[in-house]
Amino acid sequence: MSVLGRVPRPSSPIRRVAVLAVGASVLVGALGGCGGGKGVAEDATVTAYVEAPLCVGAKGELARRGGRAGGLRVRAVCLRDPRDQGKLKLSVLGANARQATEDSTSVAFLEAPDSGATRFTHPILETAAIPSISASSGKAAMTKLLKLIEAAGSGSLRASIREALL
Repeated sequence: MSVLGRVPRPSSPIRRVAVLAVGASVLVGALGGCGGGKGVAEDATVTAYVEAPLCVGAKGELARRGGRAGGLRVRAVCLRDPRDQGKLKLSVLGANARQATEDSTSVAFLEAPDSGATRFTHPILETAAIPSISASSGKAAMTKLLKLIEAAGSGSLRASIREALL
């Protein structure tokens, strides 16, 4: 007999119920983390990842609007410049996109129009359903994102932004 008392056999009804309960709670937790129905909480902070050439303009526009869109706080994270002496560094492109996908508060990736770069970043962003906004200025990209956040419904913010961009 163990110190904790009788340990149920693996096939006992108690064990099966315990395993089912744990499995159900893990599933519910996973679905909740994916935005399965609930939107972003009021006054929460969401993040826009911004490519280096757009960063100054995006941060300036965000500051001009008080760092908010609707009832949410918005922050801009400036990414490393993937260009070195006119050449694209694929490792930096990939690292930038992955950084956005690893952040649960990420709602968009603001990028300069560049088909060479987007060919590598978009597949990474799409795996996490992170929408990208392409603009020639950071101010224009951030303005568009803030308007999309303000117009978003009560479901998943990422999904709402993605749908609006289609």
